[in-house]
Amino acid sequence: MTLSTRDLLPIGELSARGGIAASALRYYEDLGLIHSERTSGGQRRYRRSTLRRLAFIRAAQRIGLSLDEVGASLARLPVDHVPTAAEWSGVARSWEQRIDDQIAELQRLKSKLTSCVGCGCLSLTRCGLYNVDDAAGAAGPGARYLLGETAPETAPETPPDAASAPHGSAAPAAP
Repeated sequence: MTLSTRDLLPIGELSARGGIAASALRYYEDLGLIHSERTSGGQRRYRRSTLRRLAFIRAAQRIGLSLDEVGASLARLPVDHVPTAAEWSGVARSWEQRIDDQIAELQRLKSKLTSCVGCGCLSLTRCGLYNVDDAAGAAGPGARYLLGETAPETAPETPPDAASAPHGSAAPAAP
């Protein structure tokens, strides 16, 4: 099938229509996520169907897929024509578990944050954010307790007034 110039978009137009910087388009092309044809002068021209691939890439990134995962999904779709509903459906089904897992993770995070915000519990041995002596650092990078790991048991809590007393002195007695 011969494509007319109307069917091929220069990089600037694809960038404007897709809402993605030209430098990102070149990067996506280097990764094999999108493909271009070259004019006799070496300029890139993209099929209009590339706009759908760009929309797909953006949607995948919004749900947290890496560009490697995006590439694996796009490899299942045709390059030379707009994918059929059946072709898109196969890829969409492969995302369902990933989306469900991400929703569950976000719900766990929401629950932990909701219980922490403004609670004033001072329950440092049970707090999902408190990190005595950077114990969470041994488990890896990131907010380990918010990511679902359990905080190790710590020493009994020090009463708030004793914790604020100068080192070596007792807190004043209650009246």
